[in-house]
Amino acid sequence: MSSDMGAPAIDARVVIGAMIIKHKLKLDDRETIETIRENMYMQYFLGLKEYTYEDIFDRSLFTTLRYRLGADKFDAMTRQIILRSEKKEEAAKKDLNDFGNDVVMNKLNSCDEEVDIKENEELKGRATEEEPVKNKGKLIMDATVADQMIAYPTDFGLLSRSREESERLIDELCKKLDIKDKPRTYRRLARKQYLNLSKKKNKSKKEIRKGIGQQLRYLRRNLKTIDNLLDTAEGMSFPLEHRDQRIYWVIQHIYEQQDQMYKEHTHSIDNRIVNIYQPYVRPIVRGKDKAQVEFGAKLGVSIQNGYARINTLSWEAYNEGTDLKKQVEAYKRLNGCYPEVVITDKIYGTRENRQWLKELGIRYSGKPLGRPSSGSQTQYRKRKQKIEQGMRNQVEGKFGQGKNGYNLNKVRARTLKTSESWIATIFFVMNLIRFGKEFLFSFLKEVLSSFFFVYEIFSGSKMNICYQKLNDFFTKP
Repeated sequence: MSSDMGAPAIDARVVIGAMIIKHKLKLDDRETIETIRENMYMQYFLGLKEYTYEDIFDRSLFTTLRYRLGADKFDAMTRQIILRSEKKEEAAKKDLNDFGNDVVMNKLNSCDEEVDIKENEELKGRATEEEPVKNKGKLIMDATVADQMIAYPTDFGLLSRSREESERLIDELCKKLDIKDKPRTYRRLARKQYLNLSKKKNKSKKEIRKGIGQQLRYLRRNLKTIDNLLDTAEGMSFPLEHRDQRIYWVIQHIYEQQDQMYKEHTHSIDNRIVNIYQPYVRPIVRGKDKAQVEFGAKLGVSIQNGYARINTLSWEAYNEGTDLKKQVEAYKRLNGCYPEVVITDKIYGTRENRQWLKELGIRYSGKPLGRPSSGSQTQYRKRKQKIEQGMRNQVEGKFGQGKNGYNLNKVRARTLKTSESWIATIFFVMNLIRFGKEFLFSFLKEVLSSFFFVYEIFSGSKMNICYQKLNDFFTKP
């Protein structure tokens, strides 16, 4: 085969850099490609050798990557970033200890026997040896909702949209089956009734219920018409395309749910569908001041050394208190051991969770359950508890960073898999940027730390003789 055949390969640096630009500047796929094409500095950031007026790649590549890789692959890359950061930190500490000890030993070899070499060897051993511990580290965790970018759903509006889609399906079936006399749908009257109520500023509950009943009857009539048209196509290939089949299935379930709530005079039902095109989205009651109900994926996030990781992603409204065991086990899979302490809010501190953590030797940072004991807590315990609860602000800060800086609260993907990938990509980009900052300043940090380490050793009282001899050596003519 010729080397000219097929699409040209795209450098991974270009793709990852484009993802960083996309989420950092809060752009969609099309805007990202256009912004890179118009900005020479961004092209330099991507590693291009020269400025180009052409698109670096087709915008559909973003969707392809989100679909093919999935949230699991992006989460795996996030885990690698966390592990590399920890290894890099451990290596830096080891190099720092080795550097400081080597400097000290080289200088001491040129000094008199008055200096206690043995003591410094013990100091070197203490700097490198660590006692093995069963549990290690801190697990800081909390939950939030990554809002899907959809129109705010109402029962009346959802039924009207379902009715319009059913009318479109009827037109499509008549076209495919070559039916010239279309069945009656009353679409003009239904549209007029919908607009008259929706444009009204102050709607009473009675008027809303009446409007919902009207739309339910129109939708029920249209669904029966679709069933009759499908019966006429018996023996033929199914006339609807895959996308229309999916919409037909969704609007059927919407009608069943809305009809049940209408008859029972309620506004809640299990597995409630709030969007025709994204039926996996569920209403999640969070009780926040800004929004009592949110529509999106519920995330269980943990913080480790400043890096955020998604441990749980669910589209159902679940109690995050039941998520603690999953996140602790995820911490063990990543680090090879359980955490020493778990720092969360009150919703995780159930009696069952506290007992489970106690059996594993993990301390829960929070007030004990039940009536306070007669003896008051020590000032040390109170201060320690206050400091640990303050650490929980790290995960809240990550939520704010993701939503305000990366549009975590405005996920624009249109399918279940791509939406999950979109969310995982945001956390991957946030961690990647943090890792890049640490890599940029690590050399300066290590140099300064080494300098102060050596300075502290030579400024001690036991090193005065060595320091004096070295000073005489460098100052003599």
